[in-house]
Amino acid sequence: MTQNLESRSLVAVLIRKVLIGALTVGEAVRNFPFDTGDKSVNAAYHALVHYEADEDLRRRDILYREEQDDYLEMIAFTLEKGENLPDNIIRNYELYYPEDSLPHKHDKSGALKSFFRFLNIKH
Repeated sequence: MTQNLESRSLVAVLIRKVLIGALTVGEAVRNFPFDTGDKSVNAAYHALVHYEADEDLRRRDILYREEQDDYLEMIAFTLEKGENLPDNIIRNYELYYPEDSLPHKHDKSGALKSFFRFLNIKH
């Protein structure tokens, strides 16, 4: 449980740094905790990826940008408290990303997991 709290705290900091422009989404994603198995951390990862993917829309639509910023801030606040994200958020991302798609550790075990995911083989 301590690992989940540390991971969630780190992710909250990364999200906030993205929101204030201190980190790019790419930098934040590269600093995400590896292989946590924490569904809330996985959902936060996908929320950040979508944040970057929506960059063009965010520039054109100020209301969308504000809503997305508030959404990410809510995620950061929830994780900072060590709480699970709401089930509907987790389920929404699991619908599109049923497997854990966070990067794996840069060691032999992580390389194997990435290779199996590439081959679409359950490990």
